[in-house]
Amino acid sequence: MIVGLTGSIATGKSTVSKMFAEAGAVIVDADKIVREVQQPGKQAFLEIVDHFGKEVLLPNGELDRAKLGSLVFGKEENRLKLNSIVHPRVREERDQQTAAALARDSRAIIIWDIPLLIETGIYQEVEKTVVVYVDRETQYERLLKRDELSAEAAEQRISAQMPIEEKKRYADFLIDNRGTIEETQRQVQEVWVELTRLQRERSR
Repeated sequence: MIVGLTGSIATGKSTVSKMFAEAGAVIVDADKIVREVQQPGKQAFLEIVDHFGKEVLLPNGELDRAKLGSLVFGKEENRLKLNSIVHPRVREERDQQTAAALARDSRAIIIWDIPLLIETGIYQEVEKTVVVYVDRETQYERLLKRDELSAEAAEQRISAQMPIEEKKRYADFLIDNRGTIEETQRQVQEVWVELTRLQRERSR
């Protein structure tokens, strides 16, 4: 069973992902894969440097992710170019990790942890979608605190994404992460119990 996990900036998706891993899910983390395929010497790295120039490199020769982010943020042409370089490699690695997990255990519950699950249409490839939710005001407050951004920068980052209220509509399961860590843990456990029940029924 392949399940999609998503949220928006500062909703707490990474925390929920860890909870699912502790429950027994196999996590395929798109953000980690992005970092892997952008390592020096990898094909995506070479194409990024070729297109965006050596100004996107740190002194140690690795990608300056902040600099690259500033070049694509709000610039549609650059964003599309970067996606065309990175996304095919991410999909390839994601599928390899998924196949390896299923080879180890054909009844594994695999969670694709993907920030842009809905925007990219990948939600159509998974059997269930879990959305980690907080309201926009909570997002804003947590982002200010977490990344020490200006009010304007925090607002820009939230506005650049699909609104969380819209993402909510795609959820088969909604994890409301506005409460305590214990409340979030309880919801994750409830979802996990239901996923394992569905998996058992299907395996009969």
